[in-house]
Amino acid sequence: MSEYVIRSGDRAAFIAGLRELADFLTANPAVLVPRNASFGVFVDASDATARREGAEHVAASLGVPVEDIGEGYYDARRDFGPIAYSVIAIPPKERQ
Repeated sequence: MSEYVIRSGDRAAFIAGLRELADFLTANPAVLVPRNASFGVFVDASDATARREGAEHVAASLGVPVEDIGEGYYDARRDFGPIAYSVIAIPPKERQ
């Protein structure tokens, strides 16, 4: 069985931070916002099968397919307006 590790953070703190940012931007219209922004989680695994499985695990929750972008990398992305949420499966350090 393949093994993978998904680099994830504190869910509640992340969501609270997003809400705090949205409230701040709403209250301060003079503050510029980026044209686009992105957030993502990373999958580490020693083999391509495990990397793809990890990416598929996250992609399923996002409701999007996984793309093999070559050289051992896999990617899945869902856009929310100008903001992207993605999962990226990266090859072992020795292949980067």
